[in-house]
Amino acid sequence: MKKIIFLSCLLLSSFSYSQQEIKIDIADALAIRSLEFSYENYITAENSFGISALFNLANQEVDFRYNENMMITPYFRHYFTTEAQWNFFGEGFVGINSGKKEITSNLTENTYKEYTDGALGVAVGSKYSSESGLVIDAYIGVGRNLFGSDSPVLVPRIGLNVGWRF
Repeated sequence: MKKIIFLSCLLLSSFSYSQQEIKIDIADALAIRSLEFSYENYITAENSFGISALFNLANQEVDFRYNENMMITPYFRHYFTTEAQWNFFGEGFVGINSGKKEITSNLTENTYKEYTDGALGVAVGSKYSSESGLVIDAYIGVGRNLFGSDSPVLVPRIGLNVGWRF
């Protein structure tokens, strides 16, 4: 019992002294009617881990939309520069995504088949951090779905986030 209490206190104290960020992807919200929220926690000045959740609000029949209806993306970032306000980073991520794939048929209307899959991918980007806490980051990357035959082969990871560091 003492070990559990000690490990719990150690875990909570590691979160209380680190920098954390919450962000929203404004490019997705404006361009393709989806919401993506992110949380990022710094391990050191050069490394962080985070998680983002994407929810697609566009109708299935819209011409331009993400294939995914929902995507949960845990990620790890390494910052190559830490002294400047603009920092360049590389990212590795795992994306758990679900959506609908269109099945075309000559006899009936188009139908959709639901899928759930997991992707591994990489991204690169840049982040601006002000002293007052404002954070803006932009990134682009791609992942590959690994398990399903009904899911798209590639999963995009594109974003322009605005948030707050605390």
